[in-house]
Amino acid sequence: MKAIKVVEPFKVEIVDVPKPTIQNPDDVIVRITSGGICGSDIGIYNGTNSLATYPRLIGHEFGGIVTEVGENVTSVKPGDKVAVDPVRSCGHCYACRIGRHNVCSTLEVMGVHRDGGFAEYVVAPEANIHLFHKDFDESFLGLVEPFTIGVEINRRGQITKGDKVLIMGSGPIGICAMQVAKRNGAQVMMTDLVKERLDKALSMGADEVVLVSEENLEERIMKFTDNEGIPVVVDTVCIPSSFEQAVQLACPAGRVVCIGLKNQPSQITMADITKKELTIVGSRLNNNCFDEVIAGFEDGTLRPDQLMTKSYNYKDIMEALTMIQEHPQDVLKIVLKFED
Repeated sequence: MKAIKVVEPFKVEIVDVPKPTIQNPDDVIVRITSGGICGSDIGIYNGTNSLATYPRLIGHEFGGIVTEVGENVTSVKPGDKVAVDPVRSCGHCYACRIGRHNVCSTLEVMGVHRDGGFAEYVVAPEANIHLFHKDFDESFLGLVEPFTIGVEINRRGQITKGDKVLIMGSGPIGICAMQVAKRNGAQVMMTDLVKERLDKALSMGADEVVLVSEENLEERIMKFTDNEGIPVVVDTVCIPSSFEQAVQLACPAGRVVCIGLKNQPSQITMADITKKELTIVGSRLNNNCFDEVIAGFEDGTLRPDQLMTKSYNYKDIMEALTMIQEHPQDVLKIVLKFED
């Protein structure tokens, strides 16, 4: 079968690899129909993703149609449309024991730590396979995963009806987190440096947007919250200064959600946290969020069609990567279609 392999930084090939087979009684084989290109895939391509090793079959946002199942599999059958959770965990460390497998001490993500889903077929355990209950466009089966990041952010920030939320950054993850927050009944303000992304955020459901290069964010927040300050801040910009700003902007008793993985230190005074008794949480990957996203896709409250900017045949992977790198202001999500 064909698959997309990053041999080394800046070298991508379409390669022939063995088609997976059933090895365990809970194995499920999926014919991949679509996959989304993520920033971490770009990082593997250009050599800036410190978690990846080479060569690597990339792709952690993918879905398709079940073709074969192991003898113990009961939740799906051949012909079912599914999305695949790329998070693989040990099941017995402290995090796994308390139901937080997404931060397992020996966590592996398909497409990063081990070979991923940009291939014609993939095998995964039944626990990682999530069923669509209605017929759904095959182009969007691979877009469940980015919305699960948005669900995890909302769960970690305890975002619920009546909350007012500031999402810093209007890229794909910010947009996904916004749509989930709106589904939960919150009001959402989004920021960015790129007007085109803010226009897209408004069209996809944001209540207000702030072009921070031209507008005073603090003044806009106070108007948005009737001078109370913002109770929930989600930092998807993920640089030291944005984390510092998130802590400063949060109102007393507020919550800050951090998703960044950069290892540069931020300069945050503990008094800023203690005096306001802030809750600061990290959010990584997803913890059993796939079924909620699929429900949102099926009831129309989450819109993968709006997230997808353009689709390419998987054989045109270099054209897709070039589009992302040369026109970042125009791209939310590029989808690869696995078809002849």
